[in-house]
Amino acid sequence: MLTLAILGFLYDEPLHGYELKSRITGLTGHARPVSDGALYPAIARLEKAGLLARRSEPGSGAAPRQVLELTAAGRAELERRLADPAEAEISDQIRFFTVAAFLDRLTDPVAQAAVLRRRLAFLEAPSSFFYDAQGRPVAAEQESSPFRRGMLLVARASGAAERAWLAGTIADLEGGRAS
Repeated sequence: MLTLAILGFLYDEPLHGYELKSRITGLTGHARPVSDGALYPAIARLEKAGLLARRSEPGSGAAPRQVLELTAAGRAELERRLADPAEAEISDQIRFFTVAAFLDRLTDPVAQAAVLRRRLAFLEAPSSFFYDAQGRPVAAEQESSPFRRGMLLVARASGAAERAWLAGTIADLEGGRAS
């Protein structure tokens, strides 16, 4: 997820590390904060792999700023990751939202729709936070705990909204009306 976010934000414009961290934090929020101890080693790995380039610019203080920009290989890697996200990037909501945040970088509406279809298929499979003794998903109406029932009801409403958005967007993409 971190690599995808780095590549995605640098796709549009060069950024220095602090700006990049701020944008990633804005995307993932409090759920998965990014630390310097994760961000800067990831940047170094991407730079070593030839996906990012670093250049110095005069800073506002005495020290120069290190500005990061995506290379052609970095653009290609972002497009590859978006066209074929890992299963965890489809099944995990925050990871999927990271994919969705940059999915418009894929220029092929058919490829975009294929990614959304994978997420929709995942959401349409029966699931729950809780399972009975036979391994079946527990529905909100079956749950006696008001707290667990609340979790299930919120997840149901959120899932319904996401499925509706996915279905509409897929229809738009496949109908040539991408927006």
